[in-house]
Amino acid sequence: MKAVVKTHFSFPKQKSLYVGKVRDVYNIDDKYMAMVVSDRISAFDVVLPKGIPYKGQVLNQIASQFLDATSDIVPNWKLSTPDPMVTVGLKCEGFKVEMIVRGYLAGSAWREYKAGARTLCGVPLPEGMIENQKFPTPIVTPTTKADEGHDENISREEIIRTGLVSKEDYDQLEKYALALFQRGTEMAADKGLILVDTKYEFGKRDGKIYLIDEIHTPDSSRYFYADGYEERQAKGERQRQLSKEFVREWLMENGFQGKEGQKVPEMTDEIVNSITDRYIELYEKITGSKFQKAEACTDVEARIEKNVTSYLNSLP
Repeated sequence: MKAVVKTHFSFPKQKSLYVGKVRDVYNIDDKYMAMVVSDRISAFDVVLPKGIPYKGQVLNQIASQFLDATSDIVPNWKLSTPDPMVTVGLKCEGFKVEMIVRGYLAGSAWREYKAGARTLCGVPLPEGMIENQKFPTPIVTPTTKADEGHDENISREEIIRTGLVSKEDYDQLEKYALALFQRGTEMAADKGLILVDTKYEFGKRDGKIYLIDEIHTPDSSRYFYADGYEERQAKGERQRQLSKEFVREWLMENGFQGKEGQKVPEMTDEIVNSITDRYIELYEKITGSKFQKAEACTDVEARIEKNVTSYLNSLP
C-alpha cells in the first residue's frame, strides 16, 4: 500500500484544515474535529521525506484503544473511528502546553543529564543516575506547544506565572497526566512492556477539561521490553525498546539531528519497510492483537473520504 502523506478533503460543513507534523485536522462546523493520521513520520521536529505505509493506521488504532481504556480517568475528545486512519471527536480549545510524564531517565532527559543538568523543567533530578534508570516516582516535565519548530521545556512555575495555564487547571492537568501514566504503566506491564515516558495533550470545551490527540502510541511514548531490563541495566547494555527512538538513532548514526546544514540520510525501501514492521510489532505487542492491515485499495484517500463523510452526515 502506498503511504498517505498529504490529504486535501472537503468534508461536509468543513471550516478549516490544520496540517501538523503527522496529523491533518479538519474543523467541522466549529463543533467537531476529523483527525486524519497520515503516514508522515517526523523526528527532531523535521518531517522526513518519505511516508511509512500503515503507520497512520497503527497510531490511530492504538490511540483509539487507549482513549477507550482511560475514559474513566478523564473525559476525552473521541466520538468514533469511522476509518482505520481517522478519529472524529469533539473540537476543544487546546492548552498551550504538553504534559510529558517520565518514569525513567531516557531519551532527551538522559542527554541533558549526561551533559550535567540536574534539574529538568524545574524538577530536581537525583545524583548518580545512569541511562534508562527508573525514577523514584514518575516526574512531569512539560513543554510549550509550538505551532511550528521545536517545543521548549518549561517549568510548572513559569507556566502559571506567564498565564499559559491557570494554577487550578495546571494542577488538574498534572493529576490527570500522572493517573493516565499509571494506567498506561499497568496496561504495558500486562503485555510484558515498560512504559518509559509519554506525552499527553489536553483541551477545554464548555469549561470542562478533555484529553485530546493521541495517547500511548509509539510516536508519543517510549516502551522497553520488561524481560531482561534489570540484566541489561546491570551490564550497562542498551535496552530493547519499542518506540520511535530507533528512527532517531538511525538518523543520528547517519549524521542527522535536525540541525542547520544537516541532510536527512537516504530512506531506502529497505529502511521504510523496516520502520513499517517496527510499528506493526509495537501495535501487536502493546494491544495483544494481530494487526489487520486496512484493505489495500488503490485509492486510500477515496476510502477515507467516503467513510468520514458518511459518519459526519450522521452527526447532529
